Amino acid sequence: MPTTSLEPSRTDRAKAAGKLMLAWVALLWALEALDHITGHGLDAYGITPREPAELADVVPASFIHFGFGHLASNTVPLLVFGFLAALGGIRRFLAVAALIIVASGLGVWLLSPPGSNTAGASGLVFGLFGYLLVRGFVDRRPLDIGVGLVVGALWGGSILLGLSPANTGVSWQGHLIGLVAGVVAAFVFRRRPAATTV
Repeated sequence: MPTTSLEPSRTDRAKAAGKLMLAWVALLWALEALDHITGHGLDAYGITPREPAELADVVPASFIHFGFGHLASNTVPLLVFGFLAALGGIRRFLAVAALIIVASGLGVWLLSPPGSNTAGASGLVFGLFGYLLVRGFVDRRPLDIGVGLVVGALWGGSILLGLSPANTGVSWQGHLIGLVAGVVAAFVFRRRPAATTV
């Protein structure tokens, strides 16, 4: 007996992924505008390491930036990586993003220099890069392998620069933990083989 698929079409998935990432980035820009209007009042939601009270800022810190230039540098890769990752399903993407955000935030809390204040979406950006890089191999999907190779070729150089401890202007700790978390997320949230029915 013929069956109809309840899976959304590729077009529907692309529209949903696009809407999600545009809304995500719009939220970040709105928050930065609010931060600017309030005299950087939201900067306090950055993470100061190894202070127990700062654990509450592990998630909010990934939505706060230190100026529009900081946000602009994260916007394009977040849009691209987020869109490509969300094509695999919105729920799966949100789970991946949550794991990366929490892991990179905790990494910053544990490893950043004393007295520093760290915020920004770059931990998520690096995590999504790592996720896209290995997702296709984990899921054994040739198209996703191709996407990962293209992403690696286009952004691999800048990603490596962001991981260098010599680059004192960025949180290499958050970048590194985010990247590792993205790779881990590809395994944790890998696609299960579809069950066959007779």
